[in-house]
Amino acid sequence: MTTTGIPTSLTQGSRTRGGIGESTLRPDGTLKVTGEFAYASDLWHEDMLWGHTLRSTVAHAEIRSLDISEALATPGVHAVLTYEDLPAAVKHYGLEIKDTPVLAHGKVRHHGEPVALVAADHPETARRAAAKIRVDYAELPVVTDEASATGPGAPLIHEHRADHYAGHVPHPNVLHRQPVVRGDAALAAGRADVIITGDYVFGMQDQAFLGPESGLAVPAEDGGVDLYVATQWLHADLAQMAPVLGLPEDKVRMTLSGVGGAFGGREDISMQIHACLLALRTGRPVKIVYNRFESFFGHVHRHPARLHYEHGATRDGKLTHMKCRIVLDGGAYASSSPAVVGNAASLSAGPYAVDDVDIEALALYTNNPPCGAMRGFGAVQACFAYEAQMDKVAAALGMDPVEFRRINAMEQGTLLPTGQRVDSPAPVAELLRRVKARPLPPERQWLLAGEEADVRALPGGLSNTTHGEGVVRGVGYAVGIKNVGFSEGFDDYSTARVRLEVVGGVAVAAVHTAMAEVGQGGVTVHAQIARTELGVAQVTIVPADTRVGSAGSTSASRQTYVTGGAVKNSCEHVRERVLEIGRRRFGTYHPAWATAELLLEGGKVVTDGGEVLADLVDVLGDEAVEVEREWRHRPTEAFDLRTGQGDGHVQYSFAAHRAVVEVDTELGLVKVVELAVAQDVGKALNPLSVLGQIHGGSTQGLGVAVMEEIIVDPVTAKVRNPSFTDYLIPTILDTPTMPVDILELADDHAPYGLRGVGEAPTLSSTPAVLAAIRAATGLELNRTPVRPEHLTGT
Repeated sequence: MTTTGIPTSLTQGSRTRGGIGESTLRPDGTLKVTGEFAYASDLWHEDMLWGHTLRSTVAHAEIRSLDISEALATPGVHAVLTYEDLPAAVKHYGLEIKDTPVLAHGKVRHHGEPVALVAADHPETARRAAAKIRVDYAELPVVTDEASATGPGAPLIHEHRADHYAGHVPHPNVLHRQPVVRGDAALAAGRADVIITGDYVFGMQDQAFLGPESGLAVPAEDGGVDLYVATQWLHADLAQMAPVLGLPEDKVRMTLSGVGGAFGGREDISMQIHACLLALRTGRPVKIVYNRFESFFGHVHRHPARLHYEHGATRDGKLTHMKCRIVLDGGAYASSSPAVVGNAASLSAGPYAVDDVDIEALALYTNNPPCGAMRGFGAVQACFAYEAQMDKVAAALGMDPVEFRRINAMEQGTLLPTGQRVDSPAPVAELLRRVKARPLPPERQWLLAGEEADVRALPGGLSNTTHGEGVVRGVGYAVGIKNVGFSEGFDDYSTARVRLEVVGGVAVAAVHTAMAEVGQGGVTVHAQIARTELGVAQVTIVPADTRVGSAGSTSASRQTYVTGGAVKNSCEHVRERVLEIGRRRFGTYHPAWATAELLLEGGKVVTDGGEVLADLVDVLGDEAVEVEREWRHRPTEAFDLRTGQGDGHVQYSFAAHRAVVEVDTELGLVKVVELAVAQDVGKALNPLSVLGQIHGGSTQGLGVAVMEEIIVDPVTAKVRNPSFTDYLIPTILDTPTMPVDILELADDHAPYGLRGVGEAPTLSSTPAVLAAIRAATGLELNRTPVRPEHLTGT
């Protein structure tokens, strides 16, 4: 024993490094940038088969017959499964409504719906065998929009709905409807000096994660299955998988594999059930990896939307009222559409104080591709529309658009349209002030010495379409509001198991959660929290799996808040147990053990004044302290189905953007020169990771502003561009300079005062870019993305 509990001073150099507030490096960062990181698509088993999914070639049809005989006879094929081969009575799954069939039965409802599965000894053999399956379709009329979904004689997408939303909607093809009514918008309109209306269209965006859906299912000796998979929510997958596999949950064991991005697109089931079915049928490990074409059909997308808005204002710039109607296309199956509707409705007024509102948001069942979670979750579509409205109202009043927003900006204490009071900082006006005060980038930056144009800085880039002729600059602003965490009464909790013990003479902490690390940096933050709370330098992050309690989804900007809160909570319990051991062993040596506030710092037990009482190694000895605890944020409540009133959200986040664009008005090409951001993050637990989240979210918002859209044929409901050749995403050449102002105004209700970061910048970046293009061209531009023909009129 090297200490006796007699205090000494803790020097600055002996304090724990790598805790919260520091930009510690990601443990997976170097491996990822050097190409050495193992993703789920890299999984391998020496005895494995390859799985493949046959998907429907039409969007709406009866299946008259299905012939698998030729596929079964293909050499190398070990199994071909259809709906009739499913082992359990439960044959449907879904996040909120169990309306999605594991394999189509009797009917297909969207282009690319899974119909049959093949397992073979080579991936190409599996694909060729699947192509030999003969499906006789009798095509049915397709439902593609609100008119065809709710008009007289509209085909019903789901004929026998019995879900809990069915009794509250005006038509069976309306999946969910949420009004929000407060005050009297019609009466308030009479006080308005100007009333501005607008109709807006938001295109279908893909998450476009680079790592395709993939996983490896391994049958176990106990009749169960082990699944190694890239996902966002291990326990939600488990809850949906076990019933259709006909297994208890403890025989379906899941382990997270390397995830190559998610952004909401991995929150639903994709290949998980299919791989397990094939593995259990063949008795062999089965790997499924989607190619890019399959990936476009294998996950949900962002809801396309049509939005109608009305705003009124007095001559001095105060909003009098707001009305809106938001129609979201949910596609063929529910996914998380009901929750998206709730977000769209409750956040549709934006970060503004307006007392009188009349809001309606709804999602439709159609034969278009299923839509669900994507970064921003219903708030993105609304922000695009209400920010366009703010510019139009300001113009009608002859006011500066930023000043008009500042006049109406919400603040702490503002009552939202849902009746919920904002009870933490809401620095909307300050964020706008900061982005506007930032110096503008120099004009005509493409000019080099000798007046030669650097085409990379011009619209059109290396295609060399212009040397500056017809190029006009525009500047635009936008700000948005996004909820953090699960809402509307959902039991949003997380679990963390933390263990502290001496290994090789050093105190080491191990943190075990089921949080899906999808690139957001949660594994880095969890280690930082453990170092801060337990005062140890060495922290091991145990791979995420279902051997520990649920961590919820890596979505809704919630993981640092909720699973971070769970890690902090479990660490606090571990620390208290360690201090109890210390008091028992060393308490007689010094009264500080009984009277002082004690901490763990630098591998030692210290007083809050910095005096060292004992080495942590000596306190622990041979004992290991392990705690597993659940942690919850404050409860929320469901919105009233008639009025939309209720404290539905636990926290709000805010970001503002200023976009500077150069537009070639002759060819309709856009170059985003700068995208400045200001965001309140409460507390930056890892400033470098925060910066990365803001840059990434802003880039995705830029993408949907000027290039990203899944094109669905309005006649056939077939996807026209399921590839990265035809579905364009921003590259490094499209990504502008992004100066960032980070505010840290603590939310006292959250761990460390933090605020969810990842989604807010996705909201306001899109309308800021659109506003800048409008300023450059003078065009109204009421849809995303803006295409060249919208700018040239061709």
